Amino acid sequence: MRFLSFMNSVLFLLVLGCKSKPENSVKNYTLVEENGISVEVFDSIITAEDRYTSNNITFKKHTEFIYSYKHISPNGEVFLFEEDHNIDDWRYAWRFVNSDSITQNSILKVKIKVKPGLQPFLEQIPDYNQTVLQYNYITKNEESLFNSVSGVIENENNIWMHPPRDKYFRILELNPFPFIKAPFKVGNKWNWSLKIGSSWGEKRWKTWQGAIENKYNYKITSKKKLNTKFGKIECYEIRAEAISSIGKTELQALFNPKYGFVELNYINIDGSKTNLTLEDCNEF
Repeated sequence: MRFLSFMNSVLFLLVLGCKSKPENSVKNYTLVEENGISVEVFDSIITAEDRYTSNNITFKKHTEFIYSYKHISPNGEVFLFEEDHNIDDWRYAWRFVNSDSITQNSILKVKIKVKPGLQPFLEQIPDYNQTVLQYNYITKNEESLFNSVSGVIENENNIWMHPPRDKYFRILELNPFPFIKAPFKVGNKWNWSLKIGSSWGEKRWKTWQGAIENKYNYKITSKKKLNTKFGKIECYEIRAEAISSIGKTELQALFNPKYGFVELNYINIDGSKTNLTLEDCNEF
């Protein structure tokens, strides 16, 4: 799939923004299914860089969604992570830290910003077809210690997004990605698959040689009321599994049509858990 080839080598509206109509209320694209994910295809005369974002309902441009997170080890210990400048390779330059021992290099939150346009991808991938997201990793001083960019696909058929995947969060590459597919009703099932290269391996959880193929199955299992920072809201519960030659991972996602994925609860390849919870959303 062309939109995954670069990234592997969908979260929340403001209260007022949720009530507004999309900027582009006229459907000027067709939907094509690629490996189980519906993507937008525009006529060649439509070249506006906001074409994949202007009709979004959940991932509207100039919004940011702030998550808290925690890592839970197989024996139940709870950690955050921080940068480790003693390791040369930036990908692996991090270490676990107890929540009562945080420093200026500790990451406490993940801020996901919806960017306008298609940069920085357009120059390298002329037919890039996702809404661009920027992932900022926030310290106790509310500073962004480092960031990266990736994408989300949103249309009337589905919302599919890359999770955070930097440093510690690289572990999530092996898990089901956040994904919900219409119709939004209990019992709906769908599948997709993805090849993952060995460069995503990490000795702290799992390494392998060559490429593996994750095969994913998803199901909307229930509809439930959830107490959140935004009040009591109704969410669809999505359960998903990813199975490959190196093992199995799982995801329980809670999705609200107004706020998006309000919880992402993972069981990782090594039996540990990663939990992300929506704490706030803002306009920037």
